Amino acid sequence: MKTIFITGASSGLGRAAVKLFSTNGWKVIATMRAPEKEIELKQLNHVTLLPLDVTNTTQIEATVATALSLGDIDVVFNNAGYGLMGPLEGTSEDQIARQLNTNLLGVIRVTKQFIPYFREKRKGMFITTTSIGGLITVPFSSLYHATKWALEGFSESLAFELEPFGVSVKTVAPGGIETDFAGRSMDVGSHDAYNEPIAHMMKVLMGPESMFKFSTADAIASVVYEAATDGKNQVRYIAGPDANVMYAQRHAQGSETFRQGVATLLLG
Repeated sequence: MKTIFITGASSGLGRAAVKLFSTNGWKVIATMRAPEKEIELKQLNHVTLLPLDVTNTTQIEATVATALSLGDIDVVFNNAGYGLMGPLEGTSEDQIARQLNTNLLGVIRVTKQFIPYFREKRKGMFITTTSIGGLITVPFSSLYHATKWALEGFSESLAFELEPFGVSVKTVAPGGIETDFAGRSMDVGSHDAYNEPIAHMMKVLMGPESMFKFSTADAIASVVYEAATDGKNQVRYIAGPDANVMYAQRHAQGSETFRQGVATLLLG
């Protein structure tokens, strides 16, 4: 029986992944900031809950050590993260630090903690949730994009250095997901100078005529499962119809033409 270690397992994609892997006969170590509040997941077969705040380096070390003491781990799924939206001018120093610390440094620290274990047994896999926002951009999400583009580059480079030790590195880049992400895992910076273009963009993105169609968390979790089990030497998995369409358009049109199209669509 294989084991997967999942961060950010309390909601959304992380929660869906816990359920899917458990259903398919995996042991799951599901980590979250407040496991004592979780009821449903602890009822599932072969699921162990552990505390983990990926911004807490001491807790990362302790939780990884506890997880490894429970038995072999085959896959680490770096999923914890949140979105920060708004003009850079309207974001606080605390918001900037939290975004980088959670989305980027948290992944790097968790990954680094597991590398010696995987390297020594010459087997293992890291999967990281990035985003289509790590491959294309929209306005007013510069810090979020900074973390997700960084994770794509981090993962692609790391794959080179770990492959000789039998360790795989993969990313799953979803488009929109139908979760409570906007309520639980979204932060907003604001500045009056940008209110009008932001209002226009949100109308295009979220209005009834929006071209952006969200996927269920279960659908994206199935891509994570595919990445974990398909045996392919492949780093990047684009997840969701909207993500695949946008990724294909960027490549077909070229980056500058695509960027100009985004500006016309979202900023008018």
